[in-house]
Amino acid sequence: MKRLEGKVCLITGAGQGIGEATALKFAREGAVVVACDLKPEQVEAVAQACRAAGAQAEGHVMDVTDRAQVDAVVAGVLAAHGRIDVLVNNAGITQDARLQKMTLEQFDRVIDVNLRGVFHCSQAVSNQMVSQGSGVILNASSVVGLYGNFGQTNYAATKFGVIGFTKTWARELSPKGVRVNAVAPGFIKTPMIATVPDKVLDDLAQKVPLKRLGQAEEIANAYAFLASDEASYITGAVLEVDGGLTL
Repeated sequence: MKRLEGKVCLITGAGQGIGEATALKFAREGAVVVACDLKPEQVEAVAQACRAAGAQAEGHVMDVTDRAQVDAVVAGVLAAHGRIDVLVNNAGITQDARLQKMTLEQFDRVIDVNLRGVFHCSQAVSNQMVSQGSGVILNASSVVGLYGNFGQTNYAATKFGVIGFTKTWARELSPKGVRVNAVAPGFIKTPMIATVPDKVLDDLAQKVPLKRLGQAEEIANAYAFLASDEASYITGAVLEVDGGLTL
C-alpha cells in the first residue's frame, strides 16, 4: 500500500522547486494532491503532472498572505473532499540584504510570506484537523533557521520563527491527534538559487560533508516520511536535511 493512500494533502508553494517535487512525491504515494501557488499556469502544470502519476489532484491559485484566499481554498477543499489530512507549509521567498542596507519593504515582505503565511494556512486547517482527531502540519524551516546567515536578517527570523511555531503547535495540537513537524533543508538546487553563480554554488558544496548540493526530491522524501503513518510517534521535531552542513 502507498504511504499516503487517500490522504488529502494541501501543499503551498507547489508551483516549482521543493513544492513541486513534494506534490509529485505525494502523488506517487497515493495522496489526493491540492497544489497551491501564485501562478495559474504553474499550479495547473503540477496538478496535471500529479494526475499523470495516477493521483487525484487539483491546482489552486492562492497567496498565503491573503487570509481570505487561504480560507476560501480550505473551504473549497473541505467541500470537495470532507477532510484535510496534511498541510505542507512550503511557500517562501528571499529578499536578501545586510542589516544596514535592508529596506522595510524587504523585511516586511519576507515576514509576510514566510511567517504570517504559515500562520494563516495552519490556523485555517487546524479546526478541521482537530475535529477529525488526526492531521499533520509540516513547516519549511531552513538551516538558516538554526544558525543564521549573512545578509538574511528577514529570512533567518522567519525560519527561526517557524521552528517556534512548530514546537508550540506540537504542544497544543498533538494531544488532539495532530502532529506538527518542521524540515530544515540545507543548500538545495531549486529556482530560488538559480541566480547564484556556479563558482559560489561550488564553494557552498565544498562546505557540505556530502560534498554536493541537495536535490528537491530529497526534501520531498523527508516530507513524505513525516506526513505518513511511519512517523506516527514524531511531533515537534525539526528534521535537518542538509548533507551534514550543520555538523
